[in-house]
Amino acid sequence: MCWSAQADLIAGGVVSGIGVLCLVRTHHAGRPERMLLAALPLVLGVHQLIEAAVWYGSDGGAPAVPADWARTAWAVIALPLLPVLVPAGVWCAAREPARRRIVLPFLLLGLLVAVPLAVAVATHPVAATEHGHTLSYAIGLPHPAVLLTGYLLATVGSLLVSGDRLLRRLGLLTGVGAVVCALLWRLAFVSTWCALAALASLVLLRWTGRPTHE
Repeated sequence: MCWSAQADLIAGGVVSGIGVLCLVRTHHAGRPERMLLAALPLVLGVHQLIEAAVWYGSDGGAPAVPADWARTAWAVIALPLLPVLVPAGVWCAAREPARRRIVLPFLLLGLLVAVPLAVAVATHPVAATEHGHTLSYAIGLPHPAVLLTGYLLATVGSLLVSGDRLLRRLGLLTGVGAVVCALLWRLAFVSTWCALAALASLVLLRWTGRPTHE
């Protein structure tokens, strides 16, 4: 998600710290319905720390077996976990039944997308190679364009229909940021996903400290 192992370690540590703070604030505020979405920054931070190990494995700096584990762990979080975690977190945070009914199709879509992604991770080795200032992952996904579309609809879409002002902003930030990051990644210029993760985590930090009625 970042342009080097060192950058992933630094960004992962910072984002993980924000994630812990999000969980602490949510717990102290007595808002269990927000806990799942508040955990997202910690997941993103750990994801970046794992990718630091992937970087070291790609250049031979780590033993083969731990490097394989790191690549698989990275794929588990990036592929089947996030398209379920995000809409599930939005669904839990939307306490009103009417709003939950609106979010529910996005959660179901996330679950539908996660199944083939999980099967692909479980049945194919995860490869990662350096390409410029980026890491290129290969897993052998079936119908990647269809799965990517469903992935984005489940994650970004659930935030946009959440009915919460800050979460809608997070959805816009994530959608636009994903396009920009993907373009830079395809050009092998630099991987900026860690910057997007940090910005999203800051939005969620503000969200966890905001009164429910706002």
